[in-house]
Amino acid sequence: MIFNPSMPQSQIQSAVDTIAKQQVSNQFGTQRYALLFMPGTYGTSGTPLNFQVGYYTAVAGLGLSPNDVVIKGSIDVYNQCDGPNNCIALNNFWRSLSNLTINVTNPKRCSNSEFWAVSQAAPMRRIHINGPITLMDYCSSPSFASGGFIADSEFDGTTVTNGSQQRFLVRNSKLNAWSNGVWNQVFSGVEGAPAQCFPAQNGCGPYTTVASSPVTREAPFLYVDADGHYKIFVPSVQRSSVGTTWGSGWVSGGSSISIDDFFVVKPTDSAQKINGALAQGKNLIFTPGIYKLDSTITVERPDTVVLGLGYPTLVPNKGVVSMSVADVPGVKISGLLFDAGPVNSRVLLQVGTSHAQSDPEDPTLLSDVFFRIGGATGGKAVISLVVNSDNVILDDIWAWRADHGSGVGWRDNTAETGAIVNGDNVTAYGLFVEHYQKYQVKWHGSGGTVIFFQNEMPYDPPSQADWMEAPGVDGQTISTTNFKDVAVCSQPVLRFDFCE
Repeated sequence: MIFNPSMPQSQIQSAVDTIAKQQVSNQFGTQRYALLFMPGTYGTSGTPLNFQVGYYTAVAGLGLSPNDVVIKGSIDVYNQCDGPNNCIALNNFWRSLSNLTINVTNPKRCSNSEFWAVSQAAPMRRIHINGPITLMDYCSSPSFASGGFIADSEFDGTTVTNGSQQRFLVRNSKLNAWSNGVWNQVFSGVEGAPAQCFPAQNGCGPYTTVASSPVTREAPFLYVDADGHYKIFVPSVQRSSVGTTWGSGWVSGGSSISIDDFFVVKPTDSAQKINGALAQGKNLIFTPGIYKLDSTITVERPDTVVLGLGYPTLVPNKGVVSMSVADVPGVKISGLLFDAGPVNSRVLLQVGTSHAQSDPEDPTLLSDVFFRIGGATGGKAVISLVVNSDNVILDDIWAWRADHGSGVGWRDNTAETGAIVNGDNVTAYGLFVEHYQKYQVKWHGSGGTVIFFQNEMPYDPPSQADWMEAPGVDGQTISTTNFKDVAVCSQPVLRFDFCE
């Protein structure tokens, strides 16, 4: 849905409220939405535009700069309540907010704040907040929240209230101030970040602060130029970077690609049709929906952009690999959810073969790429993500073997390993991996860098015999070798011996 400032606000309000009413509790539903705002201003101080963001909903501005789209109001995520004393944000997954400015006015909640009470797979990117913001919904209790991701964003004139967020990663942003933390709050390349203080002590922390981000590439995004033409902006690589890419009214390096160079994919399109477009040199925009794949989508051209709008979900039929990237540099994959299918897949997404040809000046990027084994339906996959190429950037990855939902059980949603990294010089920001049945992460490439790792072991082994690495060795290790740099993990994990 595309909104423009000339539309009556009542029409916009009705549309976004109708979607929120359906999606706020629709954790494993099939509906998908992208809510896109053309450049301009929406809402007024007297009549603000306030609405909620539910599951599988991506809200984004269509300007080149976040300041091109201004919302006077708030775009919120609140707790979900299962009874009067169990209001939490622990399952607020699969939603996003990007590329716009919010001048906060929120008279509908217990305080005049922007509320973004989320957990995994709910990124905030290229956002400019003028006014108070809280990452917990303290209007109802107990208000638990379990982690999130913010990048390339600016928060002016107020403290970001972290509250009950167990862990959080903020990368390449600008803060005025940040409050408290539970287990670990990580800041990488952030202007105004709190000083290093981990573990928490004497009233400070728990904060892990990395002065600059070693190598980054922001996610590609859709925008409309001054002539009304749709384009995709592809930000350039940055090294040792601090702060946003768009501060002071300008947008740093990158290039624009006309939408004419993209195949706009619909859920009814077959993998064969998608591969045909790729073979013709097209990039891909996946529109909202669920894609049932009978064969592998194969990305073979350097610098191909694969952009998802509104949480398009790729589901393999017959145990195929959903997507494979050839030995080429510079591929950008962003905004996709990979679901496991009913027949066991060897892997859901594979990037390159063994130490694939790559260019450190043109690294492949995976941003806001999420994996799910079970939950929506029964699903099986041996491995969710394999990275064989060198110099890949992983920027907000959540690999989740479901611990609730449909088709969930030790022998139902089977999945051995969340992520395997064989490539050298791979950099990960926000690597979330949970509940796999053998290894959570196997990292064998040399020169790797991880800034923020979050892990939960499986909750459901039916017996000790089902949860043993070898005779006499209870549980499974997190397998790693040859790390160059590892920033602190976000919570205690079993046998994870390189946490600092």
